[in-house]
Amino acid sequence: MAEGSTIIEEARCRTVFDSRGNETIEVEIETLGGFGSAAAPAGASKGRWEVVSYPPGGISEAVKRFREQVAPELIGLDAIQQETIDRTLIRIDGTDNFSRIGGNVAYAVSLAVAEAASTSLGIPLFQHLSGTLTRRLPFPLGNILGGGKHAGKGAPDIQEFLVSPLGAKSFREGALANIRVHKTLRSLLEKEDIPFFGGRGDEGAWAPALSNEKAFELVSKAVELVSEEVGFKIRFGIDVASSSLWDEKSGVYVYHHERSKMPGEQIDYILGKISEYKLFYVEDPLHEEDFEGFAELTRKAKDCLICGDDLFVTNVHRLKKGIESKSCNALIIKPNQVGTIIGSKETVDLAKARGYVPIFSHRSGETTDTHLAHLAIAFGCPLVKTGILGGERIAKINELLRIEEFLGEEARLAELRIG
Repeated sequence: MAEGSTIIEEARCRTVFDSRGNETIEVEIETLGGFGSAAAPAGASKGRWEVVSYPPGGISEAVKRFREQVAPELIGLDAIQQETIDRTLIRIDGTDNFSRIGGNVAYAVSLAVAEAASTSLGIPLFQHLSGTLTRRLPFPLGNILGGGKHAGKGAPDIQEFLVSPLGAKSFREGALANIRVHKTLRSLLEKEDIPFFGGRGDEGAWAPALSNEKAFELVSKAVELVSEEVGFKIRFGIDVASSSLWDEKSGVYVYHHERSKMPGEQIDYILGKISEYKLFYVEDPLHEEDFEGFAELTRKAKDCLICGDDLFVTNVHRLKKGIESKSCNALIIKPNQVGTIIGSKETVDLAKARGYVPIFSHRSGETTDTHLAHLAIAFGCPLVKTGILGGERIAKINELLRIEEFLGEEARLAELRIG
């Protein structure tokens, strides 16, 4: 490596489009010996404690502030000093939620710099962030049937029905199994007397007009059929996205396919589904401020990951509150919720230290970037939630296949304890 090859020489940004056709920020970083680029994703159901995506004035103002305030400060910094880069972004912004430069700007800069450093060093991004001894890949967790904010009218209230091939021996074997469940579910849907035309939601999951109960039945059947075909266990779970169902004024969870539920009834409903369908994973079963309810559910649920997304939003302070109240045993990690790699890593480290399972996740409005695959490995997340179909989802899955091939015989799937 030539001396000075990791020093940032140029920083650019532009607007591009995400998977929903919305504009987003893309940042490019050049060093003497490398190049990195990253575009920020966006969620449909966002937690209120996430960083602010853009400053007042929107994306055009974010681009302006990048060019006037951020880029000049990056020039001359060393790309391999990730903490310095991320602390610089925090200092430039000066708020606790990136409301001046925008969380999407911070995210894109943080990831682009990390990639520029890895190309300068001539090593994969995951090795730059975690070292050359890293060997474990996550199990894929994919959305096969969607509702809520990710789908249209008449779709289930529950936002995601997810599958994971926990009995697979390799990432490739697991990814193929998830694809097989996705295709099998379509066949089952086509046999039903519903107006289904093969439509998919934001994350590539089927989005039929279907009741919650029927959705559970068909997903369970698809999982059972494919498990028998491939010869290993596939499990399924759900992302309820309960903050989208919660009506704070009336104090109930409002369902369209069934009656509304009081908080205690919602807990009983989720516990019933865990028991009936042997769910291994339930994300956001309660609204984003119900730490006590999450604690009760976590205590009562058996052999199931109770996962907080909107509850924690990758924020170390929110996680500390969850730890104190014993809410959840797993959490979603989305770097754009907190804005930087270092901020995300701090949350992951605390989660692991306190026995929480960190699950790396895409957003519903994604880009074709592949960084998610590398970060999931670098952070040691045993599950990666990255969809099953769709170009922006397949990009991450294919990158994980490339990494598995790169590691060769030394590649291993993660160790995952449930319950």
